[in-house]
Amino acid sequence: MDQKNPTIDPKNGFNSKTKTFHSLRPPINLPPQHLPLTVTAYALSLQATSPWPRDSVALIDSATGQKITYSDLIRRMNSLAFYLRTVIKLSKGDTAFVLSTNSVEVPILYFALLSIGVVVTPANPLSTESEISRQVELSNPVIAFALNSTAHKLPKLRFGTILIDSPEFNSAMQTKPWFNQETYRVEVYQSDLAAIMYSSGTTGRVKAVMLTHRNLTSVITGYYSVKEETRTASVVLYTVPLFHTYGFIYVFKSVALSETVVVMGRFDVKKMLKAVEDFRVQRLATAPPLVVALVKGVVTKDFDLSSLEWVVSGGAPLGKDAIAAFTEKFPNVLLAQGYGLTETAGGAFGFVGREACRRWGSVGKLAAYCEAKIVDPDTGEALPPCKQGELWLKGPSIMKGYAADPESTAATLVADGWLRTGDLCYVDGEGFMFVVDRLKELIKYKGYQVAPVELEQLLQSHPQISDAAVIPYPDEEAGQIPMAFVVRQPQSSLSEAEIMDFVAKKVAPYKKIRRVAFINSIPKNPAGKILRKELRKIATPAGTSSKL
Repeated sequence: MDQKNPTIDPKNGFNSKTKTFHSLRPPINLPPQHLPLTVTAYALSLQATSPWPRDSVALIDSATGQKITYSDLIRRMNSLAFYLRTVIKLSKGDTAFVLSTNSVEVPILYFALLSIGVVVTPANPLSTESEISRQVELSNPVIAFALNSTAHKLPKLRFGTILIDSPEFNSAMQTKPWFNQETYRVEVYQSDLAAIMYSSGTTGRVKAVMLTHRNLTSVITGYYSVKEETRTASVVLYTVPLFHTYGFIYVFKSVALSETVVVMGRFDVKKMLKAVEDFRVQRLATAPPLVVALVKGVVTKDFDLSSLEWVVSGGAPLGKDAIAAFTEKFPNVLLAQGYGLTETAGGAFGFVGREACRRWGSVGKLAAYCEAKIVDPDTGEALPPCKQGELWLKGPSIMKGYAADPESTAATLVADGWLRTGDLCYVDGEGFMFVVDRLKELIKYKGYQVAPVELEQLLQSHPQISDAAVIPYPDEEAGQIPMAFVVRQPQSSLSEAEIMDFVAKKVAPYKKIRRVAFINSIPKNPAGKILRKELRKIATPAGTSSKL
């Protein structure tokens, strides 16, 4: 037991008295809570302590090769902030809606808006007008930043829409720094709202997650505390969109760590591999679909990937078979998973160093700024290590709540600051966490609980299956049965019966796939999570499928 606290197990952080898991990471020092501080100022203050000079590269456009140094980034950010504050007349507490694909301009925009106390609310540029209308209703923005190709989807706002790909925007970033920054700077507190991020809405209507500057600085401090000492600044490439919490928080993390970020506009696997080769990328932040594609569907031998050291996968679970196949194909690349929610401002569990090699299928250990509980969903009792239950989290990264949705906020944020994640998980004897599935997505078959993720990972291990998803299908006798949606590899003639037989040989009888439908692609959100609600719409009793 921990000598300082004998009730805490030093192997896994479990407190036998409070039934709470504590982090085994070294404690971190957060900025004093009363101190006025934006996440922009905080990330840049950490970057300023870097051994790398200010003319080191911050951002690279993968398509054009354009490079923006840290000194350039700061100059453009200050110029844009001045323009937005004094010309557009944005004020602290205003909300700005951002509808854009990834570009080197987007991080500069985020930094500028947050530096003057404007709340950033980024959305998926592929969203429909009705989806955007709902998001605007929730976040109440006064201005929008969009592209020529996305602006038509936006309603009229008080300050209108500024096009990120316009001469006006470029000019606003190029203002000569003749001004006194104090004339436009505002006092922003860490408790002030920084961002409104939209939850994935995989099972229901989208929610608007309110994150404060304190939430974001907590996560950044966690990343900064475990940074590795390297001889050169790391070059990272994000395949994840910057409007998603995963990409959003990583931008600030990368600046704090003085990393060079390679930014891709529209994602393409081969272009990504070429970018790894051209810019000697060392770290890749991605989602499970890309990991599976690298193993199964992409010819990588045509690219020099020798610089690649780490691939971090997040947003959805990655199966052991996929990890094993990746490790066999890329023996010199470490593959790690992490766990976080929009509601926790990103990472709550992760790996440090070579921990990833020790626990395949795990999402790592608890972050330094978090506490966790595993709670029995039926009794509400907190459980010890190796027992499955709903994961609850607590700490300074936990969201303020859902905008315009007090009912969902009250259901998610419970007594003493705990956040109910809705995920069925367990923490093993050494403090590594494993995600079983979403509680709401468990299939109830004759009283048994079946985790779709387990079956999906098994199906994805089949050489003739490109991708798969499993949902509950209503059944009069059993209540629900597991139904698989399968994407076959090109030229495959794999049948429904062969698929069901493949699974039946590897699982307990109650877990068998009992219905199959073939589909061209699995609907997913930008972070790689399966949109099961879309599949449930397809899986009507009149739908095309087979049943045993």
